[in-house]
Amino acid sequence: MITTLLEGNKRFVAETFEKEKEFFAELAKDQKPTVLWIGCSDSRVPVNTITQTKAGEVFTHRNVGNIVATNDWNLSAVLEFSINHLRIPDVIICGHYGCGGIAALDEENIEDKYIPIWLINSYKAKERVDEKLKALHIEIPHEQRMNLIVEENVRLQLEHLQEYPFVRRAMTDKKLNLHGWVYDMYNGEIRIVKTHKNR
Repeated sequence: MITTLLEGNKRFVAETFEKEKEFFAELAKDQKPTVLWIGCSDSRVPVNTITQTKAGEVFTHRNVGNIVATNDWNLSAVLEFSINHLRIPDVIICGHYGCGGIAALDEENIEDKYIPIWLINSYKAKERVDEKLKALHIEIPHEQRMNLIVEENVRLQLEHLQEYPFVRRAMTDKKLNLHGWVYDMYNGEIRIVKTHKNR
């Protein structure tokens, strides 16, 4: 696979970079993305592929379960840089159906050390869905329940995002919009789950 990656880079240089030298030369001087994408690390959800965007258009942060954890210094720095310095007007949190991180919320005997600690930041999404189903006295297929948890997790992470003072300030100043999306790997479509627009 390492050889495949390096060969792919050679093809990129020959077939794309050389033909668009002017574009990449301008891009090398400065970046002006208009979207921050917070997505899952899952290899089946490549941002530029599923949105058909070019280099320089989307600033990206990815982690297991597309989680916004306010104690994650990496994400905090990405957010601060995106909003305070790049002046990005739109932040998208994009989950996806079939997410292994969300599926792991149901596992009780995980031997891993770090994954369960990380997933604490999504546990409330599972609780909310299960409480709602219990209150309605209905049982649904496992896959459908997991899809609901994926969607609720996106809503939950949007809430976490608004715990950052500089995010709230940018929203109050009508300089920032938040979007919650879910990608469906089975049909390639993105579904809008929630939007906070301040325009």
